[in-house]
Amino acid sequence: MESTSDTDDERSVSRKKAKGTTGKAVSNSDIDIDSFVTHLLNSFNLSEVDTLRQMDSDKELVDRVIMVYTLLWRKFAQLDDTIGVISGSKKRPDLRAGAICRKKGACANTKRRVGAVPGVEIGDIFFFRFEMCLVGLHTPTIAGIDFMNVQISGNEEPVAVSIVSAGLYEDQGDDGEVLIYSGQGGAQRKDKPQTDQELVRGNLALEKNLHKGIKVRVIHGLKDCQHTTTKVYVYDGLYTIQESWIEKGKSDCNVFKYKLLRVPGQPEGFKLWKSIQKWKDNRGAITRDGVILPDLSSGTEKLPVCLVNNVDDEKGPANFTYRCDLKYKTPFPLTNSSTTCTCSNGCQAGTNCPCIQKNGGYAPYTHLGVLLSHNTLIHECGNSCRCPDTCRNRISQSGLKIRLEVFKTRDRGWGLRSWDPIRSGAFICEYAGVVVEGKRFDSDDNYVFDATRVYEPIESVASGEPPKFPFPFVISAKNEGNVGRFMNHSCSPNVYWLPVVCEFQHDAYFHVGFYAIKHIPPMQELTFNYGRPRDDKGGARRKKCLCGSPRCKGSFY
Repeated sequence: MESTSDTDDERSVSRKKAKGTTGKAVSNSDIDIDSFVTHLLNSFNLSEVDTLRQMDSDKELVDRVIMVYTLLWRKFAQLDDTIGVISGSKKRPDLRAGAICRKKGACANTKRRVGAVPGVEIGDIFFFRFEMCLVGLHTPTIAGIDFMNVQISGNEEPVAVSIVSAGLYEDQGDDGEVLIYSGQGGAQRKDKPQTDQELVRGNLALEKNLHKGIKVRVIHGLKDCQHTTTKVYVYDGLYTIQESWIEKGKSDCNVFKYKLLRVPGQPEGFKLWKSIQKWKDNRGAITRDGVILPDLSSGTEKLPVCLVNNVDDEKGPANFTYRCDLKYKTPFPLTNSSTTCTCSNGCQAGTNCPCIQKNGGYAPYTHLGVLLSHNTLIHECGNSCRCPDTCRNRISQSGLKIRLEVFKTRDRGWGLRSWDPIRSGAFICEYAGVVVEGKRFDSDDNYVFDATRVYEPIESVASGEPPKFPFPFVISAKNEGNVGRFMNHSCSPNVYWLPVVCEFQHDAYFHVGFYAIKHIPPMQELTFNYGRPRDDKGGARRKKCLCGSPRCKGSFY
């Protein structure tokens, strides 16, 4: 449960230095948080929020606010990860990031409102209550009912604007269209005695909505499939309250009940999640329309990759051999022999582990595979390291952690999307294939990843620097590859890539890791920017871009 306290002094973080087990200060631990925040706000143009509201779309403003919040959370989580190991205590990076965003005005839709919220779309996902607060979807960071006082018939009365159904109370009966929602109060927590609920505050507001016919926003709090102790919040659109009553709850105390009906004609939200759960429960025997193969990888991946076509009669992509990793002829040489770790229980922040030190002294990932590092090169443990395969510094080596699907698009060939929600910064997959020496590949090869291209700085990388390899690096996935080969180009991508290196003795094995720029809801296409040739003089092939982004440049290489 989250606290509404914003008393943490975020400025003190910049004055702290994480100490290793030998007392040596971890490199980069003296990062000035104030400078980091200023850089973020400037990078996303959130230092002048009012100007951004006039120039850009509501959706872009909401996305930028959440991306700034998540980058702050990741920075605080990285610092606390190291400090917590040493001090034995950890703070709440989610609350601290939210407090800074509020203080700096990095918010959208700051006034409560009835009905839809500009820039927030049905199906949008949030991994922290504070994110919903910052974009104006649901203001309380704990309470399940958000309400405001409005003038009705000359009197000021409470009206509910949004509710969160997250499993704390005895909610039931939601099939994606009908929700039986329990009122608030009555000390529903196990550590307090149960009492009757009263018709006050949020309960009274819902009663007013019922009698006045005022719609309310509904957010579902669901278990995060990647980590069952946390939740993901899904905005499901507007509902009307059909009736209310009082009944005895499990504690034999009176509980207010409200029956809500989803307003017809809205896009699918929570109902899509229920459909996906049915697909998963079928364990490959999928009955949904358009399924060509339940597992394109034929068991090569830890999780099956469904192949679907609901567009035409094509039975699948051109024949290729599915492989999960890169095929090297010769690795890249190292100037000095690589140092390896002896972390039998996995690499940990705040230690002298040489693999952690290569990443600036911080663990580059959370245990869930969310990228914490703001470096432009990720060092993962190599074959000679003694840490287990489950080590948090082997995230890109441990296969898929989310259910991906290759599907036929209407106008861009095959594409890639996920059944699962994806956190900002989460590892998605690597680009597998064959490393091409000397950039020699077929002119008709449409499955080439060329790291020598020029890439625009990605806003989601706090440094603002584009990814880059220390060597010319090209991968062909025409004949051998994985799901990464199906990711289409977009001028406004939701995925970016970073180089990942694993060292072994005198050799370096480079990989391309794909990470989420922002939170990505289930069944939303995954795209990245293909970049442009560094030495283009008009001879490189260009194609018409059909990404549909408001910022589309009309063509791509």
